[in-house]
Amino acid sequence: MGTRRVLVTGCSSGIGMAVAVRLAKEKGFKVVATMRDLEKREPLERVAGDTLNRSLEIRQLDACCEDSIRECVDSLQDRQVDVLVSNAGVGMIGPLECQSMSDMQGLFDTNFFGLVRLVKEVLPDMKRRRSGHIVVMSSIMGIQGLLFNDVYSASKFAVEGFCESLAVQAMKFSVKMTLVEPGPVGTEFERKVYEDAEKMDLAGVDEETARIFREIYLPYSRKVFNSLAQTPEEIAEQTLQLITAKEPPFRHQTNRVYMPMTALKHADPTGRLPLDTFYKLLFKHDSLFTASLGLLRMLQKRAGKSSK
Repeated sequence: MGTRRVLVTGCSSGIGMAVAVRLAKEKGFKVVATMRDLEKREPLERVAGDTLNRSLEIRQLDACCEDSIRECVDSLQDRQVDVLVSNAGVGMIGPLECQSMSDMQGLFDTNFFGLVRLVKEVLPDMKRRRSGHIVVMSSIMGIQGLLFNDVYSASKFAVEGFCESLAVQAMKFSVKMTLVEPGPVGTEFERKVYEDAEKMDLAGVDEETARIFREIYLPYSRKVFNSLAQTPEEIAEQTLQLITAKEPPFRHQTNRVYMPMTALKHADPTGRLPLDTFYKLLFKHDSLFTASLGLLRMLQKRAGKSSK
Protein backbone atom coordinates (compact mmCIF):
# COMPACT_ATOMS: atom_id res chain seq x y z
CA MET A 1 0.00 0.00 0.00
CA GLY A 2 1.31 3.46 -0.92
CA THR A 3 1.22 6.65 1.08
CA ARG A 4 -2.19 7.37 2.55
CA ARG A 5 -3.51 10.86 3.19
CA VAL A 6 -5.17 11.27 6.59
CA LEU A 7 -7.41 14.24 7.41
CA VAL A 8 -7.63 14.84 11.17
CA THR A 9 -9.95 17.41 12.75
CA GLY A 10 -9.62 19.19 16.10
CA CYS A 11 -5.80 19.24 16.11
CA SER A 12 -5.13 22.36 18.17
CA SER A 13 -4.72 20.25 21.32
CA GLY A 14 -5.39 16.92 23.03
CA ILE A 15 -6.28 13.75 21.16
CA GLY A 16 -6.41 15.37 17.72
CA MET A 17 -2.92 16.82 18.08
CA ALA A 18 -1.52 13.53 19.41
CA VAL A 19 -3.11 11.49 16.61
CA ALA A 20 -1.88 13.85 13.89
CA VAL A 21 1.70 13.85 15.18
CA ARG A 22 1.81 10.09 15.77
CA LEU A 23 0.59 9.32 12.26
CA ALA A 24 2.95 11.88 10.72
CA LYS A 25 5.88 10.11 12.35
CA GLU A 26 4.80 6.76 10.89
CA LYS A 27 6.03 5.80 7.45
CA GLY A 28 3.31 5.68 4.83
CA PHE A 29 1.13 8.60 5.98
CA LYS A 30 0.67 12.21 4.90
CA VAL A 31 -1.34 14.05 7.54
CA VAL A 32 -3.57 17.06 7.03
CA ALA A 33 -3.99 18.37 10.58
CA THR A 34 -6.90 20.79 10.77
CA MET A 35 -8.30 23.22 13.31
CA ARG A 36 -10.95 25.90 13.36
CA ASP A 37 -8.62 28.70 14.46
CA LEU A 38 -5.17 28.73 12.87
CA GLU A 39 -3.98 31.20 15.51
CA LYS A 40 -3.86 28.17 17.84
CA ARG A 41 -1.44 26.26 15.61
CA GLU A 42 1.80 27.01 17.55
CA PRO A 43 1.56 24.09 20.04
CA LEU A 44 1.01 21.66 17.17
CA GLU A 45 3.91 23.13 15.21
CA ARG A 46 6.13 22.70 18.25
CA VAL A 47 5.31 19.03 18.86
CA ALA A 48 5.26 18.17 15.15
CA GLY A 49 9.01 18.85 14.97
CA ASP A 50 10.65 17.87 11.70
CA THR A 51 7.41 16.29 10.37
CA LEU A 52 6.00 19.80 9.85
CA ASN A 53 5.56 20.56 6.14
CA ARG A 54 6.96 17.14 5.32
CA SER A 55 4.52 14.49 6.42
CA LEU A 56 2.26 16.92 8.32
CA GLU A 57 0.61 20.08 7.06
CA ILE A 58 -1.75 22.33 8.99
CA ARG A 59 -4.95 23.66 7.43
CA GLN A 60 -8.06 25.49 8.54
CA LEU A 61 -11.31 23.56 8.89
CA ASP A 62 -14.41 24.38 10.89
CA ALA A 63 -16.55 21.26 11.34
CA CYS A 64 -19.57 23.50 11.90
CA CYS A 65 -19.28 25.05 8.42
CA GLU A 66 -19.93 23.10 5.22
CA ASP A 67 -18.11 25.68 3.10
CA SER A 68 -15.01 25.44 5.29
CA ILE A 69 -14.97 21.63 5.03
CA ARG A 70 -15.46 21.69 1.26
CA GLU A 71 -12.75 24.32 0.80
CA CYS A 72 -10.29 22.22 2.78
CA VAL A 73 -11.06 19.00 0.88
CA ASP A 74 -11.05 20.81 -2.48
CA SER A 75 -7.55 22.10 -1.72
CA LEU A 76 -6.19 18.54 -1.57
CA GLN A 77 -4.86 16.91 -4.72
CA ASP A 78 -7.71 14.95 -6.37
CA ARG A 79 -9.72 15.60 -3.18
CA GLN A 80 -8.02 12.46 -1.91
CA VAL A 81 -8.81 11.58 1.71
CA ASP A 82 -7.87 7.96 2.40
CA VAL A 83 -8.53 8.16 6.14
CA LEU A 84 -10.77 10.63 7.97
CA VAL A 85 -10.23 10.98 11.72
CA SER A 86 -13.18 12.96 13.06
CA ASN A 87 -12.12 14.26 16.45
CA ALA A 88 -13.46 17.81 16.87
CA GLY A 89 -15.81 18.04 19.84
CA VAL A 90 -16.99 19.98 22.88
CA GLY A 91 -18.01 18.85 26.36
CA MET A 92 -20.80 19.65 28.79
CA ILE A 93 -21.55 18.44 32.31
CA GLY A 94 -23.93 19.57 35.00
CA PRO A 95 -27.62 19.51 35.92
CA LEU A 96 -29.91 19.73 32.90
CA GLU A 97 -31.69 22.75 34.38
CA CYS A 98 -28.44 24.73 34.10
CA GLN A 99 -27.95 24.11 30.38
CA SER A 100 -29.39 26.58 27.88
CA MET A 101 -31.03 25.28 24.72
CA SER A 102 -28.59 27.27 22.61
CA ASP A 103 -25.60 25.66 24.37
CA MET A 104 -27.08 22.19 23.93
CA GLN A 105 -27.79 22.85 20.24
CA GLY A 106 -24.25 24.18 19.83
CA LEU A 107 -22.83 21.00 21.34
CA PHE A 108 -24.81 18.85 18.92
CA ASP A 109 -23.76 21.10 16.04
CA THR A 110 -20.14 20.23 16.73
CA ASN A 111 -20.24 16.71 18.16
CA PHE A 112 -22.87 15.21 15.88
CA PHE A 113 -23.59 17.46 12.91
CA GLY A 114 -19.88 18.26 12.58
CA LEU A 115 -19.27 14.56 11.94
CA VAL A 116 -22.23 14.39 9.54
CA ARG A 117 -20.88 17.31 7.51
CA LEU A 118 -17.43 15.72 7.27
CA VAL A 119 -18.75 12.33 6.22
CA LYS A 120 -21.11 13.88 3.64
CA GLU A 121 -18.10 15.57 2.07
CA VAL A 122 -15.62 12.66 1.95
CA LEU A 123 -17.83 9.56 1.69
CA PRO A 124 -18.91 10.00 -1.97
CA ASP A 125 -15.26 10.11 -3.10
CA MET A 126 -14.42 7.09 -0.93
CA LYS A 127 -17.38 5.18 -2.41
CA ARG A 128 -16.30 6.10 -5.93
CA ARG A 129 -12.75 4.85 -5.23
CA ARG A 130 -14.15 1.88 -3.25
CA SER A 131 -11.57 2.55 -0.60
CA GLY A 132 -11.34 4.53 2.62
CA HIS A 133 -11.50 4.45 6.40
CA ILE A 134 -13.62 6.74 8.58
CA VAL A 135 -12.38 6.82 12.18
CA VAL A 136 -14.62 8.58 14.68
CA MET A 137 -13.64 9.65 18.19
CA SER A 138 -16.72 8.65 20.15
CA SER A 139 -16.74 7.95 23.89
CA ILE A 140 -17.58 5.31 26.44
CA MET A 141 -20.56 7.60 27.03
CA GLY A 142 -21.82 6.71 23.58
CA ILE A 143 -22.47 3.23 25.00
CA GLN A 144 -23.51 3.98 28.58
CA GLY A 145 -24.97 7.26 29.81
CA LEU A 146 -23.53 8.71 33.01
CA LEU A 147 -24.89 11.01 35.70
CA PHE A 148 -24.83 14.74 34.80
CA ASN A 149 -23.49 13.99 31.32
CA ASP A 150 -26.98 13.90 29.79
CA VAL A 151 -26.46 16.11 26.74
CA TYR A 152 -22.86 15.14 25.98
CA SER A 153 -23.79 11.46 26.24
CA ALA A 154 -26.81 12.03 23.99
CA SER A 155 -24.55 13.53 21.32
CA LYS A 156 -22.26 10.48 21.47
CA PHE A 157 -25.24 8.11 21.31
CA ALA A 158 -26.24 9.98 18.14
CA VAL A 159 -22.73 9.53 16.75
CA GLU A 160 -22.81 5.80 17.48
CA GLY A 161 -26.24 5.31 15.90
CA PHE A 162 -25.28 7.31 12.81
CA CYS A 163 -22.09 5.32 12.28
CA GLU A 164 -23.69 1.95 13.00
CA SER A 165 -26.39 2.63 10.42
CA LEU A 166 -23.99 4.00 7.81
CA ALA A 167 -21.38 1.27 8.27
CA VAL A 168 -23.50 -1.34 6.50
CA GLN A 169 -23.76 0.78 3.37
CA ALA A 170 -20.07 1.69 3.59
CA MET A 171 -19.10 -1.99 3.63
CA LYS A 172 -20.74 -2.44 0.22
CA PHE A 173 -18.24 0.10 -1.15
CA SER A 174 -15.22 -1.32 0.76
CA VAL A 175 -15.16 1.71 3.06
CA LYS A 176 -14.31 0.91 6.68
CA MET A 177 -15.72 2.66 9.74
CA THR A 178 -14.33 2.54 13.28
CA LEU A 179 -15.65 4.10 16.48
CA VAL A 180 -12.92 4.82 19.03
CA GLU A 181 -14.41 4.90 22.52
CA PRO A 182 -12.13 6.39 25.20
CA GLY A 183 -13.03 6.83 28.84
CA PRO A 184 -11.45 9.81 30.67
CA VAL A 185 -8.42 11.30 28.94
CA GLY A 186 -6.04 13.82 30.48
CA THR A 187 -6.45 16.74 28.08
CA GLU A 188 -7.02 20.48 28.26
CA PHE A 189 -10.50 19.72 26.86
CA GLU A 190 -11.48 17.66 29.91
CA ARG A 191 -9.80 20.00 32.39
CA LYS A 192 -11.71 22.97 30.98
CA VAL A 193 -15.03 21.12 31.22
CA TYR A 194 -14.45 20.38 34.92
CA GLU A 195 -13.16 23.89 35.65
CA ASP A 196 -16.35 25.32 34.16
CA ALA A 197 -18.41 22.87 36.21
CA GLU A 198 -16.76 24.02 39.45
CA LYS A 199 -17.88 27.60 38.71
CA MET A 200 -21.35 26.69 37.43
CA ASP A 201 -24.25 28.81 38.64
CA LEU A 202 -26.67 26.40 40.32
CA ALA A 203 -29.21 29.04 41.36
CA GLY A 204 -31.89 27.51 39.12
CA VAL A 205 -31.46 24.01 40.54
CA ASP A 206 -33.18 22.49 43.54
CA GLU A 207 -31.04 22.15 46.66
CA GLU A 208 -30.77 18.35 46.62
CA THR A 209 -29.66 18.17 42.97
CA ALA A 210 -27.11 20.92 43.57
CA ARG A 211 -25.75 19.01 46.56
CA ILE A 212 -25.49 15.76 44.59
CA PHE A 213 -23.60 17.56 41.83
CA ARG A 214 -21.22 19.45 44.13
CA GLU A 215 -20.67 16.91 46.91
CA ILE A 216 -20.99 13.57 45.14
CA TYR A 217 -20.58 13.83 41.38
CA LEU A 218 -17.65 16.25 41.15
CA PRO A 219 -15.51 14.55 43.87
CA TYR A 220 -16.22 11.10 42.39
CA SER A 221 -15.40 12.33 38.90
CA ARG A 222 -12.05 13.64 40.12
CA LYS A 223 -11.31 10.24 41.68
CA VAL A 224 -12.17 8.47 38.44
CA PHE A 225 -10.11 10.92 36.41
CA ASN A 226 -7.08 10.63 38.69
CA SER A 227 -7.32 6.84 38.81
CA LEU A 228 -8.20 5.83 35.28
CA ALA A 229 -7.42 8.65 32.82
CA GLN A 230 -5.37 7.78 29.76
CA THR A 231 -3.03 10.15 27.95
CA PRO A 232 -3.74 11.53 24.46
CA GLU A 233 -0.63 9.68 23.31
CA GLU A 234 -2.12 6.35 24.41
CA ILE A 235 -5.25 7.08 22.37
CA ALA A 236 -3.10 8.11 19.41
CA GLU A 237 -1.08 4.89 19.54
CA GLN A 238 -4.22 2.78 19.58
CA THR A 239 -5.69 4.83 16.74
CA LEU A 240 -2.59 4.12 14.66
CA GLN A 241 -3.03 0.39 15.29
CA LEU A 242 -6.66 0.60 14.18
CA ILE A 243 -5.80 2.46 10.99
CA THR A 244 -3.03 0.04 10.06
CA ALA A 245 -5.06 -3.09 10.91
CA LYS A 246 -6.03 -5.25 7.95
CA GLU A 247 -9.52 -5.76 9.40
CA PRO A 248 -10.16 -2.96 11.93
CA PRO A 249 -13.03 -3.42 14.38
CA PHE A 250 -16.16 -1.34 14.16
CA ARG A 251 -15.93 -0.48 17.87
CA HIS A 252 -12.79 -0.16 19.97
CA GLN A 253 -12.77 0.72 23.68
CA THR A 254 -9.37 2.21 24.48
CA ASN A 255 -9.50 1.51 28.21
CA ARG A 256 -10.08 -2.16 28.98
CA VAL A 257 -11.06 -1.54 32.59
CA TYR A 258 -14.34 -0.01 31.34
CA MET A 259 -15.41 -3.16 29.51
CA PRO A 260 -17.21 -4.68 32.54
CA MET A 261 -19.20 -1.45 32.88
CA THR A 262 -20.39 -1.51 29.29
CA ALA A 263 -21.01 -5.26 29.51
CA LEU A 264 -23.64 -4.60 32.21
CA LYS A 265 -25.80 -2.93 29.61
CA HIS A 266 -25.88 -5.98 27.36
CA ALA A 267 -26.30 -8.43 30.23
CA ASP A 268 -29.81 -7.22 31.07
CA PRO A 269 -32.26 -6.42 28.23
CA THR A 270 -34.51 -4.50 30.67
CA GLY A 271 -31.78 -1.93 31.31
CA ARG A 272 -32.17 -2.10 35.08
CA LEU A 273 -28.84 -3.75 35.89
CA PRO A 274 -26.49 -0.88 34.95
CA LEU A 275 -28.86 1.75 36.39
CA ASP A 276 -29.18 -0.06 39.71
CA THR A 277 -25.44 -0.72 39.85
CA PHE A 278 -24.47 2.92 39.30
CA TYR A 279 -27.16 4.13 41.71
CA LYS A 280 -25.92 1.89 44.52
CA LEU A 281 -22.25 2.72 43.91
CA LEU A 282 -22.92 6.47 44.00
CA PHE A 283 -25.56 6.79 46.71
CA LYS A 284 -25.33 3.72 48.95
CA HIS A 285 -21.88 2.18 48.81
CA ASP A 286 -19.39 5.00 48.31
CA SER A 287 -16.62 3.09 50.10
CA LEU A 288 -17.11 0.21 47.64
CA PHE A 289 -16.87 2.73 44.80
CA THR A 290 -13.51 3.97 46.11
CA ALA A 291 -12.24 0.42 46.60
CA SER A 292 -13.39 -0.49 43.08
CA LEU A 293 -11.37 2.40 41.66
CA GLY A 294 -8.27 1.07 43.40
CA LEU A 295 -8.85 -2.37 41.92
CA LEU A 296 -9.47 -0.95 38.45
CA ARG A 297 -6.30 1.14 38.69
CA MET A 298 -4.31 -1.99 39.54
CA LEU A 299 -5.88 -3.91 36.64
CA GLN A 300 -5.14 -1.02 34.30
CA LYS A 301 -1.46 -1.03 35.28
CA ARG A 302 -1.27 -4.78 34.76
CA ALA A 303 -2.97 -4.46 31.38
CA GLY A 304 -0.47 -1.77 30.38
CA LYS A 305 2.48 -3.96 31.33
CA SER A 306 1.11 -7.00 29.50
CA SER A 307 0.64 -5.03 26.28
CA LYS A 308 4.25 -3.91 26.17
